[in-house]
This record gives sequence, structure tokens and C-alpha cells, in this order.
Amino acid sequence: MDRLEEWALENTMKVNPGKSKAVSYTKARVKDPLNYFLGDKKIPEAIRWASQVSYTVQKTWKALNFIMRIPKKGNSNTKSLACSH
Repeated sequence: MDRLEEWALENTMKVNPGKSKAVSYTKARVKDPLNYFLGDKKIPEAIRWASQVSYTVQKTWKALNFIMRIPKKGNSNTKSLACSH
């Protein structure tokens, strides 16, 4: 992060830590979160992979349950649309 800060200063660029997220790529399991700073401001960590997968699975499951309810509770027009594809 020090190199990023130096590069930004050299190139007269402003980096807004409030709009930044830290992402770490490693094969190892990280027990303690890594802390990144830009100057004296801490850069928050982006969502973890496992959390992202869990969120996506949960969202997909909700959509699937909704689709599965259509033939049981929908009107005849809705059932016709659901079964025709």
C-alpha cells in the first residue's frame, strides 16, 4: 500500500480510501484478517469468497423456490407460461 500511495503522489492522483476495498488472493487460509492502510486510513476488506458463495446460493435457492411454487399456486395463465418453456 505504501507503493500505491507513493505512485499516486508522484502521478498527482487522489485515491479515496472511503471508496476502496482490499482484496487478498492466497491459497492459504487466513485466520486473522489482513489490515491495509492508505496513509492513516484503514481500507476495509471486500467480502470473502465463502461469504459471496453463500450469498449467491441463498439468492438462487429463493428464486428456485419461487419458480417451483408457480405450478402449485399460480393461476391458469401463469401455469401455462411456466410449463410451456
